[in-house]
Amino acid sequence: MRTKELFNKEILDANAKIIGKVSELIFDEDSFEITDLVIKKTGISEQIRDSENVIPVELVKAIGDKVLLKSDDDI
Repeated sequence: MRTKELFNKEILDANAKIIGKVSELIFDEDSFEITDLVIKKTGISEQIRDSENVIPVELVKAIGDKVLLKSDDDI
């Protein structure tokens, strides 16, 4: 998958509730790997506090048509 394909993908929490869309990507400068997804929020999730706009890639369970986050059981 190309990185540009991630932009504007909806992000779903573990309960399949839409919490936002990918607006930016943060990369590790040495490895060029994506470390975090920056989101524009459209809802509230228990996994992400109201003030946060960044999701570490470790919380991502799957990426397809949408980005699915891990549940507490997956972490």
